[in-house]
Amino acid sequence: MLTRKTLRGVIPAIVTPFTAQDEVDEAALGAITEFVIRNGAHAIMTTGGTGEFPHLSREERAVVTRTVVQASAGRIPVIAGTAACSTRETLQLTEDAARAGAHGAIVVSPFYFHLPESALYGHFAHLATAASLPIVLYNNPLYTGNHLSAELTVELAQLPGIIGLKQSDADMGKLVEIKRRVGDSIAVCTGIDSQFYPALCVGGVGIFSTAATVVPRQMVDIWDAFQNGDHAGALAMHMKVQVLNRFLEYDPGYVAPCKEALRLLGLPGGPVRAPLPELSADEKAGIADALRQMGLL
Repeated sequence: MLTRKTLRGVIPAIVTPFTAQDEVDEAALGAITEFVIRNGAHAIMTTGGTGEFPHLSREERAVVTRTVVQASAGRIPVIAGTAACSTRETLQLTEDAARAGAHGAIVVSPFYFHLPESALYGHFAHLATAASLPIVLYNNPLYTGNHLSAELTVELAQLPGIIGLKQSDADMGKLVEIKRRVGDSIAVCTGIDSQFYPALCVGGVGIFSTAATVVPRQMVDIWDAFQNGDHAGALAMHMKVQVLNRFLEYDPGYVAPCKEALRLLGLPGGPVRAPLPELSADEKAGIADALRQMGLL
């Protein structure tokens, strides 16, 4: 099990590879798991946005997490994305993840319906008490429409079953305010690659990272440099990775760019699942250029 103290470091939010027949590619998933572990990842996140969770069936989500757990063979924790629109389904998915061997669950706010803070609190509070896995809050208001405010996050941080936060908000000030108010009561991580070094500077303890699926060693090097007090080195490495980060955030969408970058590096990301769009020729060229600038092609 993960705890508030052990949730930290570079956590790749990995893709879900699909075959040409649009099935989950378990062998490719195992290869990506091995790739990020061998390059120093501290944990792995499955079935998040990068993993195309809205396009996976309940059974597929369990298969993905089980495959990653088996491939990781206890070397690092596996944190499963178990978000759904209803509290009932979220709990079911969390229990599926527990049976698959996950060490924790990460849960984005319910989406589609706009919910008051009282309903959001009730959702996460029920999970915190009823789920058999520790829960990481995931705030991504651009995608969900339901923002976890600093005030609500402070309340939720007091619940024993809540161990951390993935803060994916372009407003860096909100992460700073949350960190100021929750202190070390939960593990505060960013979910935005371009915020990695700045988040560490204000007390963040890690990142759930799309970039770390593609360049795990470089992201771990930033972490290691910062932990060793080499702020100048960490910043320089962060800026080097930024040429890729700009393709892995919100425009033109981060899943297809991540899978294209993996393909260019000889790793089996596979296609995206419809209706996500494939990349244009210009977008593919831009990603290849970013990898060349990083010395990877």
